Amino acid sequence: MITEIDLKAPVVVHCDIVIDAPSRLVWQLLTEVSSWPDWQPDITAATADRPLREDSTFRWQTAGLDIESTVYSLQAPCRILWGGTANGITGIHLWRFDATGSSVHVHTEESWDGDPVRSDIDGMRAGLRESLTAWLGHLKKAAEKP
Repeated sequence: MITEIDLKAPVVVHCDIVIDAPSRLVWQLLTEVSSWPDWQPDITAATADRPLREDSTFRWQTAGLDIESTVYSLQAPCRILWGGTANGITGIHLWRFDATGSSVHVHTEESWDGDPVRSDIDGMRAGLRESLTAWLGHLKKAAEKP
């Protein structure tokens, strides 16, 4: 059973943001996978056959990759961990939400491993950091929208 990202992976990135919106709204945006393309322009398609729960899978497309992710752990509305392998890259992605008054502190971290990662660790780390930073920015913009 996978309960955390792979801290021994060659690429591990952590990012944080504070969003001025209710935690429940931010959680809903993140866990309604089919709506991701509506607010996350880096994702071109996303589908989940049912609401997310442990062991459920969902499919999404980003940066030309078709990704199938499995939910490893879910404690609504404060923590979700998912992962999978695409094009030889095994990714494990954790999201944590900590409500602070009318805002929510969102922490995300992700690990990548696999031959493509090991062949360009610095480039892959920079790409993942850019991706997570953008994802958090899009999530903030969507949640804080009037």
